[in-house]
Amino acid sequence: METQRATDEAEIRRHIDKLVEGLEKKDLEALRRLYAPDIVSFDVQPPLQHVGVDAKLANWTPVFTAFETVTYEVRDLVVTVGDDVAFAHGFGRLGGTLKDGTVIGGMWVRATHCLRKTGGAWLIVHDQVSVPLDVATGAGVTDLQP
Repeated sequence: METQRATDEAEIRRHIDKLVEGLEKKDLEALRRLYAPDIVSFDVQPPLQHVGVDAKLANWTPVFTAFETVTYEVRDLVVTVGDDVAFAHGFGRLGGTLKDGTVIGGMWVRATHCLRKTGGAWLIVHDQVSVPLDVATGAGVTDLQP
């Protein structure tokens, strides 16, 4: 059992690596293969939830349009694996160079990915990306570092 869990964890870590690769290549079709068709995403962009893979991928279209090059960094990823469900959480930072040449270092966000094993393959069925909230002002806090 532990050997299978270690194998699954390694596969999920590769899955997250593929997510980073797809973002950096601005490859929507590569990203599509990583998500379940019925994914529910709670992303930083409105609305409160995006349902379905097409809605999830539509979140990336404005980013890919604005950026000439995209960088994405994942830090402190923790993966917990069950028989057919798993979750991973850590920090992510989107950056790159805008089409006008401006270099964006990005901000750190908190990210959680919930995965389900279907037909022997892990797919992301839910994700949530957020920034902490300053309760006094109601503003997101975007200058924190992991």
